[in-house]
Amino acid sequence: MPLSRRALLTTTGATALLAALPTKANANASANANATASATANARPRTATNTIRRIPLQGAVNVRDLGGYRTYDGGRVRHGLAYRGDHLGRLTDADVTTLAGLGLGTVVDLRIPLEVGYDGADRLPAGTLPVARPVTDNGLFGQLLAAIGSRDPVRQEEMLGGGRAAAFMSEVYRTFVTEAANRAAFAATLRDLADRDRGPLLLHCTSGKDRTGWTAWLLLTLLGVPSAAARADYLASNTFRAAYDARVREGLRQGGFMQNPDLIVPLQEVRPEYLDSALDQIRVSYGSLFRYVSVGLGLELRDGLALRDRLVLDA
Repeated sequence: MPLSRRALLTTTGATALLAALPTKANANASANANATASATANARPRTATNTIRRIPLQGAVNVRDLGGYRTYDGGRVRHGLAYRGDHLGRLTDADVTTLAGLGLGTVVDLRIPLEVGYDGADRLPAGTLPVARPVTDNGLFGQLLAAIGSRDPVRQEEMLGGGRAAAFMSEVYRTFVTEAANRAAFAATLRDLADRDRGPLLLHCTSGKDRTGWTAWLLLTLLGVPSAAARADYLASNTFRAAYDARVREGLRQGGFMQNPDLIVPLQEVRPEYLDSALDQIRVSYGSLFRYVSVGLGLELRDGLALRDRLVLDA
């Protein structure tokens, strides 16, 4: 059976995060779609000695532990303290029990109110603190709803075709650098991750790939994880989301919403050039990643040390 209209229109919400600082030295997703994603995701993405630890859930497909990565100086990011994910509004009771087993203290929701209104508030275990910290998507979610809801292939082509969807995504990433409210949200989330009193923290947006992917990339970079591994974690969303996103596109086709649902592929994927757009903007606006973190985000050396002390197990 095709996905409901609401599910179809809300699975492609987008955005993300990023930066760097000194190291210590200085729809309910279908069960079948989840099973497919789990088989490929748990078997793949690997970066050298790093294996991504996915949290298998029925109502979310991109929840994973950010621990396990090796750092430049031989340490390892601790498991069980920092998690990333997609939205938690469609979790089953069994999923909530699984999250309870993680001992989460805080869940940071980076979605804008429009997304929360469509997908629903997070379903969380008792005792978990929900934190709403919206990061702008530069109007992407609303424009996507308008394009799909029009059922007009000409309008959809005009809005999303000819590289326009990918170009829009790159602009979204630039707002992670240029928008003061976005920078404040990223900084607050990183400080929360460094706070020992908060317990394990899970951060998420709608698809868990852009705003969340940017934050996770930034965190791993700050912790001293090599660039190749941090990028691999960012790009792994394509593997974890592949089966579900393909099902969404097929549902749009079958439901008569889009003749060419492949137009939304650039919105469903993460791509190296999206991340590079944010890095390019950092060079333009701040000159270096260090200045973006220290001036743009307002993080001090002690914040970087606190992150490292809490989240990295030394060799």
